[in-house]
Amino acid sequence: MRPAGEELVPAGQATTLWYPAPASEAKIIQEGLPIGNGRIGALVGGDPAADFLYLADASLWTGGPNDVLQDDGQFPYETEKFGTLGLLAKLRIAVPAHTGVTDYRRTLDLSNGLVVITYRYRGVQYRREYFASHPDDVVVIRLSGGPVTGSVSLEPTRGEPAAGAGAFTGAFANGLKYACTVAGGTTFSGSDVVIVLSGGTNYVPDAARKFLDTSLDPLALAKRKAAAALAAGGGALRATHVADYRRWYDRMSVDLGQSPPAKRALDTWSRLVARHDDPATADPELEASYLQFGRYLTITGSRDGLPMGLQGLWQNSNTPDWMSDYHTDINVQMNYWLADRAALPGSFTALADYCLAQLPVWTDTTKRLFNDPRNRFRNTSGQVAGWAVAFSTNIYGGSGWWWHPGGNAWLCNSLWDHYAFTQDKAYLARIYPLLKGACEFWAARLVPATVDGREVLVDDHDWSPEHGPQDTRGITYAQEIVWDLFEHYREAVAVLGRDRAYGDRIGGLQQRLYLPKVSPKTGWLEEWMAPDNLGETTHRHLSPLIGFFPGDRIAADTAPPELLDGVRALLVARGMDSYGWATAWRSACWARLKDADRAYRLLLTVLRPSVANGNGTAPNFFDMYSQGSYTIFQIDANLGAPAAMVEMLVYSRPGVVDLLPALPAAWAAAGRVTGIGVRGGFELDLEWRAGKVTRAVFRSVGGTRTEVRAGAWRRTVALRPGESVTVRPS
Repeated sequence: MRPAGEELVPAGQATTLWYPAPASEAKIIQEGLPIGNGRIGALVGGDPAADFLYLADASLWTGGPNDVLQDDGQFPYETEKFGTLGLLAKLRIAVPAHTGVTDYRRTLDLSNGLVVITYRYRGVQYRREYFASHPDDVVVIRLSGGPVTGSVSLEPTRGEPAAGAGAFTGAFANGLKYACTVAGGTTFSGSDVVIVLSGGTNYVPDAARKFLDTSLDPLALAKRKAAAALAAGGGALRATHVADYRRWYDRMSVDLGQSPPAKRALDTWSRLVARHDDPATADPELEASYLQFGRYLTITGSRDGLPMGLQGLWQNSNTPDWMSDYHTDINVQMNYWLADRAALPGSFTALADYCLAQLPVWTDTTKRLFNDPRNRFRNTSGQVAGWAVAFSTNIYGGSGWWWHPGGNAWLCNSLWDHYAFTQDKAYLARIYPLLKGACEFWAARLVPATVDGREVLVDDHDWSPEHGPQDTRGITYAQEIVWDLFEHYREAVAVLGRDRAYGDRIGGLQQRLYLPKVSPKTGWLEEWMAPDNLGETTHRHLSPLIGFFPGDRIAADTAPPELLDGVRALLVARGMDSYGWATAWRSACWARLKDADRAYRLLLTVLRPSVANGNGTAPNFFDMYSQGSYTIFQIDANLGAPAAMVEMLVYSRPGVVDLLPALPAAWAAAGRVTGIGVRGGFELDLEWRAGKVTRAVFRSVGGTRTEVRAGAWRRTVALRPGESVTVRPS
């Protein structure tokens, strides 16, 4: 059902990123503008005469289950057996006459979900729009404004043969079939030209079918989708897309204050540079647009298909670093910190669906291979149960690189957090097998130890990601993450009324878990169940602080002061600079400590311009990860840093909501944010002036009671699902 009309946010009111020149194809990952529908994504160049789009499909993966271990008991980690994500195709649009244009502007319209270029040629104003429609499942390019003549060419990236004009098909050794096609012909002429691109694979999220639908013809399906979309016409396609996109995007508005007119006049890259070079002049509207860009990537990168990996849907080659996989020791989890906090709960379910689809293979692989005598992380108890993963996973149930015992617990804790926000019991019932299987694994893995005269349970030989010795027991990372897992499982048992006897058993194990303490030597929270620092002081990972953020066992209002001092001291030691995702994690931790200055300074570190292959933000807002002689795009910081921004405005856990816990001075004058997700089952609209909350509206999405705090002010809010209440702290 297409909308009767179209409602675009006017250009003067829309939140946009804009640039005075096309993207360079050689720098497409830093300059290309992203579009996506959760399954297929593209980076757009925007050259009027020689345009290009780089297209990717989230399921275009080589590799397979990768279940033959190497001599060290670990998994192969390469592009054949483990596999890699890559490009689907490149699309080129040639309009040879349109050179020497004037008044060029390239825009990512976050409010409407469009990439737009405008320019003047021979006195005529031209417009080109690009979007990836979720309802029609196609990429659309629309050329309008005046007469235009040109051609379209679809380029395979692996030498695939053509399958007629404007189409090709291919297949991998693993049986995955794929195709791509462009509808509308390979040449065009007119004043309103619509180009429709479609493509896909025969991947299905079903382990019983080995993740392939052998009966599906990707080319036939792509042609049907493209032809149907082309027949609808450009206006109808855009109206349908914008209505669908805005149903997600409009759930949150962000106003952090007004920026100086001089900053507003700058293009996006110049504005990033100016913010960095003139740190004394705040630019809150730039920072608000960064938060909304993170929401844009979440909407366009995660819908009802596969979740976002290291680069999400946006690729520039068939050989991405780390295969563009799912890293289970922070990166894929960080990708989903933002969704519930930023009014996008529907985007989170892609991660849950992925884990459920992979579970049968993960369980089988664990049973057969985890206790291999060559695996240095094996369970010395000789027992194995449940499921585990490695540090990297693919889309075929395959793990890569080293075993990661804590990975199952961290995935489960992320899945649980979505329930904490939504209070959706049907969802909790869906993920329950994952929670129970992870508990079964840890019940078989924990080993007894005597600490300070008390017998406790500790993690077996393990590695604190990705840091220090690989054979220590009781690492803080595992102890904290398993404590959270057991806590969440016990709550799930109570909510669902299942497996009470097993829940009691897990509760007994939880009570015996060793919990970390502060080192008398360093003053830091210990990382290795030892007073010594066994690794790099400024290491990128904050693994020992997982119980502080994203966990809540160590909370600023309930933890012993000496434990909080240990957290703070470790954060100070880790430093204020690192890769983007690591800096975002630091920022969220400082927000939890209510240190607004440090939390905000770390956000600005994420936002520093990436130059000379350095860490930072590229012109297109992608976060760049320095590899010395080059940089790569990693999406985690683009989602983790906005999550840290929300943490500066609101801290929540079931039963407690703290308003403006770490409000930066740059945003303090006045602001308003609507649609904030609150753990415990609420949504929040928040307003402030002169650093103080002036109004807060709570809406229940399943929550019934919580204490609201604003400085020394306290009030308990009690609501029925669907009700709302307004509070005005004094």
